[in-house]
Amino acid sequence: MAENVFVPAETDADLPAVPAPGWPLHRLAGTSMGTHWSVQAYAPPGVGAAQLHAATVRELDHAIALFSTWHAHSEVARCNAAPAGRWRFSPACWALVADSLAWAEASGGAVDPTLGALVDLWGFGPGGPRPAHAPLPTQDEIATALQASGWQRVRLDAAQRTLHKPAGLRLDFSGIAKGWAVDRVSARLEREGVRAHLVEIGGELKARGLKPDLQPWWVTLEGGPRSLLALVDMAVATSGDAHRHFAHGGRRYTHTLDGRTGWPVAHGTTAVTVLHADAVQADAQATALTVLPPADALAWAERQGLAVLVTLRTEDGLHQHMSTSMAAMLESGS
Repeated sequence: MAENVFVPAETDADLPAVPAPGWPLHRLAGTSMGTHWSVQAYAPPGVGAAQLHAATVRELDHAIALFSTWHAHSEVARCNAAPAGRWRFSPACWALVADSLAWAEASGGAVDPTLGALVDLWGFGPGGPRPAHAPLPTQDEIATALQASGWQRVRLDAAQRTLHKPAGLRLDFSGIAKGWAVDRVSARLEREGVRAHLVEIGGELKARGLKPDLQPWWVTLEGGPRSLLALVDMAVATSGDAHRHFAHGGRRYTHTLDGRTGWPVAHGTTAVTVLHADAVQADAQATALTVLPPADALAWAERQGLAVLVTLRTEDGLHQHMSTSMAAMLESGS
């Protein structure tokens, strides 16, 4: 049984789409971007599962071709391998590059797409994990990686879609690329005539429309005590240490790195869940709020009016804190 049930309030926005009676529910799944994905979609007559599967895979392949650091021929990987100087991006890639650096500035570096060297150093990049018995990175190694990183060192030319890349800088969009892909898949499904669907990629989700019985898409939130969320025309992203971490010397080191210190975050936050209309925004905000200390994260959420759930790991177990907007969704008695 869920400990918490969250139901967003109705808004004055357009009414959610509802499938016509008899439209079949297609359940699709696969692997991409180093993780699992799934789609549930109510499709109109003439739109079959094979068509929807192919459309979804094309969008995921497009995301890999742009942002993957694990594929040497992706746009970002080629940028990372290039020498210092100007690099011109395609329009699709440029949009996320520019947005990511804007989020970096707004968050004071809590989310920073320039930390590829640091990600690799800690064993979370394409070079693979650090050997089980290897020592932690030294402070000198961290300082060297930080010298090759930093959103402040990047200069953009929006008119030319170019980034001036300092020597050694490597971009890494792993903290937000899944959210970007979720939005792309959802938009593609709508173009295929599928207005009621649920897209999930590695725990990042976006729902459109309602089910035929007017029920929302019920999803389980990750990272803490079991909680259910009624998702309608919204996205939800969770950043945390549940899936990517390693243990050393009795301590747990998460893949979420603080570019201001060069170390994995270690202030007790085990997961941050964010609701937003756009999955890429939810993903970016969840990453930033995981880096910020819990009190600062909740204060940021209040200033932004975000629906946020922060889960902390303490000696007494897991404890959850929520922003005002999130608390307003909590069903009484749950």
